[in-house]
Amino acid sequence: MSRKKNKIKIDSPPAQTQPAGIYIHIPFCIQKCSYCDFYSITNLRFKQEFIEALKQEMHLCSESSLQFDSLYIGGGTPSILESEQIREIIETAYPCFQIMPAAEITIEINPGTVSLDKLKHYRSFNINRINIGIQSFQDAQLKFLGRIHSSKQAEISINGARKAGFENLGLDLIYGIPGQTVKSWLSDLKRAVEFEPEHLSCYMLTYESGTPMEIDLQKGCFTPLSESFIAELYLATISFLNARGYIQYEISNFAKSKSNRSRHNRKYWSFAPYIGLGPSAHSYLEPCRRWNHRCLKSYIKDLAAGCLPIAGQEILTQQQQMIEVIYLGLRQTDGIALDEFEKKFGVGFEQLFADVLSFLKERGFIRPIQTHCALLPEGMLLLDSITSMFVEQIPYGFSVTLIGS
Repeated sequence: MSRKKNKIKIDSPPAQTQPAGIYIHIPFCIQKCSYCDFYSITNLRFKQEFIEALKQEMHLCSESSLQFDSLYIGGGTPSILESEQIREIIETAYPCFQIMPAAEITIEINPGTVSLDKLKHYRSFNINRINIGIQSFQDAQLKFLGRIHSSKQAEISINGARKAGFENLGLDLIYGIPGQTVKSWLSDLKRAVEFEPEHLSCYMLTYESGTPMEIDLQKGCFTPLSESFIAELYLATISFLNARGYIQYEISNFAKSKSNRSRHNRKYWSFAPYIGLGPSAHSYLEPCRRWNHRCLKSYIKDLAAGCLPIAGQEILTQQQQMIEVIYLGLRQTDGIALDEFEKKFGVGFEQLFADVLSFLKERGFIRPIQTHCALLPEGMLLLDSITSMFVEQIPYGFSVTLIGS
């Protein structure tokens, strides 16, 4: 890969049909959670060095002609940074990118790492959406997950966000924790909705390869919940939240209204362009995906030399794009838009997958097909298997024409 020591232009697609997003990965944590496989380190002495490298990366990408309506600061634990460092990030981003006036600006925080003053600073920096990693309101479960905060600190953080003026609040929760019951999980959901957040993300606990939790699982240190019981928890989640005005729009995400859906995360599911900044961050400009070094030292080293810290990239084939359209479309309750599929690939969705659709209809896994193909909750439980069924139906060597490619 050639390395240029000057500013590098990132071209937009021939015609930008939807606004793009910016993701900024903050690679620091006080303590790694036992289930997490996102890139982060616990050595905090590189924080300012990282900020300088990040600002350099923004400047190298600043010739982009894309317009952006979302900026998401995630991690790691962004709230580990000082308020002034968050301000530096945002004040650098605005001159470098064409960020639209009504953009959604989100920051992730973890309880136990913020004060009311820090939350007020965030709000004054034009951050208008906050996402809090609660995971559970039960201390025993928080300890099992390796979280550093208590249930009391979780409540303090939520109340602090409201006092600081945040009117768009999201909470993250985890279900499928060993020892969890339907009653204890619904207790967490009940406590969450009492705070009236605009958005809720309910993630199923997964045992990612190489994480401390997965290693403990292999050693037999605990007994995981059965798949059938986790399915029961998932269906209970949908029923409980729907009854309280939270509408599911993606397999793990619920919002009070369409305007409260995560504008940024939806870009990942809809093939919108996005730029990822920071170590391990991914960027996508159809049909190219690229990713940064999953190592802070390598990231800083490249940027100090005036180079973008790109670890690799791929040009998605036509078949790969079709697979991703299916998988990402089926994650959403709106499903796959049939007209958009045919426009993009030059073939009718129902024509290509007639046998699979017939099978799924008979078993009650999909909604009646009109303009979209969408899974019912029972189908979402089998998302990976159902996606594989579609993939197997793509004829070997099938040629599709991508519009605009």
